[in-house]
Amino acid sequence: MDQLLINQGPPLLSILIFLPIAGAFFMLLVNNEDFARYWTLAVTSLTAVLSLPVLFGFDRSTAVFQFVEKHTWIESLNINYIVGVDGISVLLLLMTTFIMPFCVLASWTYIKSRVQAFMICLLIMEAAMVGVFVALDFVLFYILWEAMLIPMYMLIGIWGGPRKIYASVKFFLYTLAGSVLLLVAIIWLYFENNSSFFIPDMMWNGYSSMAQMLIFLAFFLAFAIKVPMFPFHTWLPAAHVEAPTAGSVILASILLKMGTYGFLRFALPMAPEATVTLMPFVLWLSIAGIIYGGFTALAQSDMKKLIAYSSVGHMGFVTLGIFVLNQSGIEGAILQMVNHGITTGALFLCVGMIYERTHSRELKSATGVGQYMPVFVTFLGFFSLSSFAFPGTNSFVGEFMILAGAFEHSIPLALAAIPGAVLAAAYMLRMLQKVVWGGTDNPDQSWLKDLNVREIVTLSPFLFFVFWIGLSPQPFINLMRVSVTNLMNDFNAYSNGAMAVAEAIIR
Repeated sequence: MDQLLINQGPPLLSILIFLPIAGAFFMLLVNNEDFARYWTLAVTSLTAVLSLPVLFGFDRSTAVFQFVEKHTWIESLNINYIVGVDGISVLLLLMTTFIMPFCVLASWTYIKSRVQAFMICLLIMEAAMVGVFVALDFVLFYILWEAMLIPMYMLIGIWGGPRKIYASVKFFLYTLAGSVLLLVAIIWLYFENNSSFFIPDMMWNGYSSMAQMLIFLAFFLAFAIKVPMFPFHTWLPAAHVEAPTAGSVILASILLKMGTYGFLRFALPMAPEATVTLMPFVLWLSIAGIIYGGFTALAQSDMKKLIAYSSVGHMGFVTLGIFVLNQSGIEGAILQMVNHGITTGALFLCVGMIYERTHSRELKSATGVGQYMPVFVTFLGFFSLSSFAFPGTNSFVGEFMILAGAFEHSIPLALAAIPGAVLAAAYMLRMLQKVVWGGTDNPDQSWLKDLNVREIVTLSPFLFFVFWIGLSPQPFINLMRVSVTNLMNDFNAYSNGAMAVAEAIIR
C-alpha cells in the first residue's frame, strides 16, 4: 500500500460518485419536469464545487495515488472498493465534474419529453464516469466502465434523432464487444496476482512476453474502440449525429477519453514490452486516423458529422502522443484529452443551439447567420480556432507538445501527422465561412434570435478555459508532470531492449 496516500479527511471521491446517484434516486420521488431540471443542475453544480478540494489539496510533488479510500466489498473474492487519483487522472476527473452542469443547461429546452428520466440518465452517467477515473480495483473499474453503456444507450435510443435505434444499438454492441476481451484479461490478471484485483499491484509486475502480448491485444481492442481509433471508429459518427446535444457533449468530452486513459493506466504499466513491440503499428494507425478524419470531415455537410469526424483526427493526435512514449508526447496527450473535451464539447453545444432554432444541422441551413447572431458566431469562431490549434488557444499547446514528442521519436512520423493540422484548419474554416458569411443564396435568417443569457452562460466557461490553457498552460502541466515522469521512468526500466527494436522498425 506504499503507492497510496490514504484520505484522512471527508471521503471526497466517494461523495463525487454517490452524490449524483443519491440525486437520481431522490428525483424518483418527485414527478415534476421543472423540478427535475433545477434539481439536476443543483446536484451537478454541487458535485463540481465539491471536486475543487481535490484540486486544491492535490500534492503535485508525488506520483502516488491520493485521497485514497479503501473498504472491503466482496471479501471471498478479494474485491474491494478502492478509489484514488494521481496526476494522470485528476484533470480528467475535474473535467468530468465541471462539464456536467453545462450538459444540463444545454438540455434545458432541448429535451421536451421524459425530462425526469433524461436527467436521471445524466446523473447516473456522471457517477459512472467519475468512478472510472478514480477506481483502483479492477472489478470496480469494469463495473463502472460497463455501467456507462446503459444511460448512454438510453440517451441516444430515447432522445436521439430519426435513426436513434440504429445508432444506439451500434454504439452498445461495439463497446460491449471490446469489453469482453477486457474482462478476460482482468480475470487472467487476478489469478496471476495472487487473487488480487488491486490495480497498483498489477502494474509493473514483469509478466512474460507472451502474456504481455495477449494482455495488450485484449486491452487494445477495448480501448481503441472507445477512443475510437481508425478503423474502429464507425460507431462514432452515427452516435454523435443521433444523440441529443448533451449526449454528444458527454461522448466527445468524456467517454472518448476513457480509451486513452485506459492505455495510460493499464496497457503501458502492465504490458510495457508488448507496448513497445506493437508501438509502430499503433503509431501508424494514429496517423491514418488523423488523415482519414481530416479528409472525411472536409467532405461533410452535416455539422455534427463534421465535428464527429474531426474527433477521429484529434484523438489520433492523442494516441500518437501516448505511443511515442516520451515525456513531451504523453504530457501533450493528456493535456489534449482535456483540450478536446473543452473545444469539441463547446462546438457540439454550438451546433445544438443552431439546431434548436433551425431544426437542421445542415450547413446550408445555417449559412449567413452571422449578421443575425453575432454573439453566436463569435463563440463559434473562437472554438473553431481552438479546434485547429491556432496559437494562443488550448489545442495549440497540446498539439505542439505532441508533435514535439513525435519529432523526438521519429521525424518521418511527425511529418506524416502535419497534413492533419492543415486539414483541420481547412474544414473548420470552411464551416466558419459558411455560417458567418454564407453566399449570395443565403436562406432568409432574419427571424433568428441570437444567444440568450442561459446559452451565453453555458458557453462562456468553455471559452475561458480555451484561453487560460492556451496562454498559461503550466499549472495544468504541473498537475501531471511528476506522475508522467514516474510513468516514463518505470516504463523505460521494464521495457529494456524492446525499445531499440521498435525504433528500428519505425525508422
